Amino acid sequence: MGSFHVEVGQTYQFRKTVAEADVYMFAGITGDLSPNHVDEAAMRQTSYGGRIAHGALLVGYMSACSTMACADSRDGGETPVSLGYDRVRFLRGVRIGETIAVTYRIARIDEEKRRSFADVEVRLAEGGELAAVAVHILQWVPNAA
Repeated sequence: MGSFHVEVGQTYQFRKTVAEADVYMFAGITGDLSPNHVDEAAMRQTSYGGRIAHGALLVGYMSACSTMACADSRDGGETPVSLGYDRVRFLRGVRIGETIAVTYRIARIDEEKRRSFADVEVRLAEGGELAAVAVHILQWVPNAA
């Protein structure tokens, strides 16, 4: 690798079928029991045709890819820590039972500020329709001496 822990263009991927258990556990943990996520009968009456995963759960799946980037880069005297996600957009609902494919691509590095920026996409595995996007920022902090 170059002079930084990650390089522009490095890509990490994660796939998962969104299970009913994922949605219900997330609802219980967060307290977000919106009918959008837990009331199949009500959501069948909408254009979604059934329950959809929480947007924040999709961000959690994005985090799986950032963890891969961090695990791949644990040498060099610094530890990567998430500064958060910018420009998060949910472009379509993800139904329970649909499989998502997350792609995390290092897009930019700021060596002076010790930060990396990744473009993140969540797509449906079947058909490739874009469901969510974000920019993830990692801060690379010095390890203790």
